[in-house]
Amino acid sequence: MENPMPVAISKKIAVVTGASSGIGAVYADRLAARGYDLILVARRADRLEALSKKILKTYAGANVEVIAADLAKESDLVRVEKILATNPAVRILVNNAGLARLAAIALAPVQQSLAQIALNITSVTRLTHAVLPALLSRNDGVIVNIASVLAIHSLPVSSVYSGTKAFVLNFSRGLQDELVGTGVKVQVVLPASTATEIWDASGLPLSALDQDTVMSAETLVDAALAGLDKGEAITWPTVADASLWDKYDAARSTLFAATQTNKPAARYKAI
Repeated sequence: MENPMPVAISKKIAVVTGASSGIGAVYADRLAARGYDLILVARRADRLEALSKKILKTYAGANVEVIAADLAKESDLVRVEKILATNPAVRILVNNAGLARLAAIALAPVQQSLAQIALNITSVTRLTHAVLPALLSRNDGVIVNIASVLAIHSLPVSSVYSGTKAFVLNFSRGLQDELVGTGVKVQVVLPASTATEIWDASGLPLSALDQDTVMSAETLVDAALAGLDKGEAITWPTVADASLWDKYDAARSTLFAATQTNKPAARYKAI
């Protein structure tokens, strides 16, 4: 018996989480414009359906699948993991879904912290685990992880949020080193204040910010994609002087190198 012909993959698919509004919705639009079919994941089915209709109307030939899922819930996360692991057309994963709850730890319920960890850390880790072997088997693909400038800075109200985004940054950097020499790339994007709905339930309204420091979601995504096109591994959309990151990273490397000894620093030796 002859082997069946392999199924032809007509177009590549981009999977975008947190796609119902803000940064995720703009990524969906821009990736559709680049010719990708889409799988859009978010909690709000009505928003996803509206976005799907808009994209289908704007981009002839586009195909959009919507998945209403809360990635903080085990059953929903498993559904998306299965798609990432088994759909041979998936080439891009944008880990955008995230949660910000800005409050002092002493005043915040522990569930608020755990919710941020579940979405900002656990879902990013699990979805990456799901998609990476498949991308490597094809030696082709991109993972885009949305972190935050608060990955390298913490405020009195952002200890958990900053901690989760620091994880995203370091997780992405480790992956980048792991994937050297392959056709799979990882980009980590570090937005500053961006005009999205994440602020609505964050505890800090967008209106309270200096509007001169707030970037639109459209501008943010366009800058991030420009960075991706340039081959950037780490993209700081609002930082004009790229050498600032180079200096920071060089200092980090120097500090790490200084830890590699079995002797305590002189200041810790008994007098």
